[in-house]
Amino acid sequence: MKLGYRVEDGDRLGSLLWEFGPGWRMISSAMLGGGIGPRAWVLNAQVAAGYARMDPVAHLTELGPGGDGVGMMTAASVDRYARAGDGGAEAVATVGLRVPTWAAAPEGAADPELAPMAGTVNIVATLPVAMTDAALVNAVMTMTEAKTQALLEAGYPCTGTASDAVCLAVRDSGPEEVFCGPRSEWGARLARAVHAAVRQGAEAWRPGYRKSGILGK
Repeated sequence: MKLGYRVEDGDRLGSLLWEFGPGWRMISSAMLGGGIGPRAWVLNAQVAAGYARMDPVAHLTELGPGGDGVGMMTAASVDRYARAGDGGAEAVATVGLRVPTWAAAPEGAADPELAPMAGTVNIVATLPVAMTDAALVNAVMTMTEAKTQALLEAGYPCTGTASDAVCLAVRDSGPEEVFCGPRSEWGARLARAVHAAVRQGAEAWRPGYRKSGILGK
């Protein structure tokens, strides 16, 4: 994972880039490279609050290293990422919670100051095993449940934000795991890694918090 910076419209913005190379398969909800398939890199790019470009996929493609990859965006400061591992499962989270949101809200309920990318929890995780498509879907459920548990334990009344994204990278060969729920071997490890990373990020994040620093080890 590499942390880099760029300047756009006078703003200094960070990016986290993972360059996996061949041999990996990913599942992601990201705008660029979402779905399930072989991917070689993941980019988590910071954008300015109030991001207004209408071509985010093209923008992410410009920022990426080329080829097939996953690209996601956040207005959170990515240099304040939180990282955790558990038994071979690794997770990195960038946490922005200016507009914490309940997933199921009454129809027509307004989120105060809701704007694209205003607050986003992005999670990138890896497992050193291969998985069936069904297990990958199961893994995304497990990651989301662990994220929500961490946010609630950190004192935020929400299930996440309206713009959260997730990406899980697994090996593309070898015996395939068929389960990744929170009580399966690898699902439990993934859940603990994601929970720890999101909990660190959520506890460090406060409205107006601007100090840079790397969380976790």
